[in-house]
Amino acid sequence: QVQLVESGGGLVQAGGSLRLSCAASGTIFSINTMGWYRQAPGKQRELVATITSGSSTNYADSVKGRFTISRDNAKNTVYLQMNSLKPEDTAVYYCNSYLRLLNRNYVYWGQGTQVTVSS
Repeated sequence: QVQLVESGGGLVQAGGSLRLSCAASGTIFSINTMGWYRQAPGKQRELVATITSGSSTNYADSVKGRFTISRDNAKNTVYLQMNSLKPEDTAVYYCNSYLRLLNRNYVYWGQGTQVTVSS
């Protein structure tokens, strides 16, 4: 059973920083593509950043230059460092794990962690 557990969310003032963590269990973490998504009230869930097993990264335009995704395979953990936070970054942030194996997609989600940025 794959489990993804996020932590590190909270309330921060605009311009501040937060670091989210997502600890994975029950999977061969090092071969998964990991990602962070977010969902603001009344909006669809959107991609924030992804990192492949080879540590190639991809970012939404809205967070480029402010957010950094990284992974520690020894700890089965993926991180999202968020700097220069803006009120529009307020959302529930979800950790995602994706693996394609033997022509099947394996996709898992964490329970989410709230990030609130005050102006």
